[in-house]
Amino acid sequence: MPTGTLFLLVVIVLVYFGIAQRVLDRMRLTDRGAMLWIVALIVGSFIDVPLTAPPVRLVVNVGGGIVPLVIAGYLIGTADRSVERVRAILGALVTGAVVFALGRLMPAEPGAQAIDPVFTYGITAGLVGYLSGRSRRASFVAGTAGVILAQLGFYAEIVARGIQSRAFIGGGGAFDSVVIAGLLAVLLAEFVGEARERVARANAPPGERGDEKHSFDERGGQRGGPPDAGGAGGAGGAGGAGGAEGAGGGGGDAGGGKAGPDTGGERRG
Repeated sequence: MPTGTLFLLVVIVLVYFGIAQRVLDRMRLTDRGAMLWIVALIVGSFIDVPLTAPPVRLVVNVGGGIVPLVIAGYLIGTADRSVERVRAILGALVTGAVVFALGRLMPAEPGAQAIDPVFTYGITAGLVGYLSGRSRRASFVAGTAGVILAQLGFYAEIVARGIQSRAFIGGGGAFDSVVIAGLLAVLLAEFVGEARERVARANAPPGERGDEKHSFDERGGQRGGPPDAGGAGGAGGAGGAGGAEGAGGGGGDAGGGKAGPDTGGERRG
C-alpha cells in the first residue's frame, strides 16, 4: 500500500474518533467534509489525466495534483484575514522554489540517495510550508501547492531542454510526497501553536491569564467548525500559531531532467 494512502487511512480513523476535531475546526471543516476530501484524494490517486501529447507528455494525477489544489483554494477562500491568504500563496511559491532547488542539488540516480526522494521532498516541503505559512491553513496550502509548483517547474525544464519524456504531476511517489508535506505542515502548526499558547499563559500575570486565553481564542479559535467534539477545550486549543488555520495532506514530484521527485517518467533521448 502506498505510504500516502496509509497515512490518509490513519487520518480517517483519527477524524472518526474525534481526535482531529480541533484542527478541523480551525480549517472550517466538519468531520464528514474532511472524510469526503480524504476519500477524493485516495480515489483520485488511481486516476491519471493526460494533458499534452508527445514529445513531452504531461499526465496529471487527480488525487495528487488536482484535489490538493482544490482543497488549497477552499482554504484560501475561507481564510478570515487577507494577510493569511497572501501568506499561503507566498508560502507556496517559496516552498516550490526550495523543493525545485533541492531537486537540482540531489543526485540524479535514486540509488545514490541516502533517503527515499518521496520522504526527502515531502519532509522538506512540510517544514518550509510551516515556516512560511505559520497557520494551519496557510501551512497546508504552502506545503502541498508548493510541491505541485515544483513539479511544474521540473516539467517546464524538460520542455525547455527538448527532452523526449513523460512527466507526471502528483502521480506515483509524488502522491505520497503531497500527503507527507500537508500532514507534516499541519502537525507542526498544531503542536508549535499549542506550545506557544501554553508559554504565553504561563508567563501572563495571574489576573490576566483568563484574558490571554480569550485573546488566543479570538485569533485562532473555533469560527465555523462544529462545537461538538472539540468542546471548550477545542476552542482554546492552538491559536498561537497565528489566526484561522488550515490542514490537509500532500507532497509531490515531477518529471525532471536531473533529480526531480519520482515521476514515473521515462526518457528516450
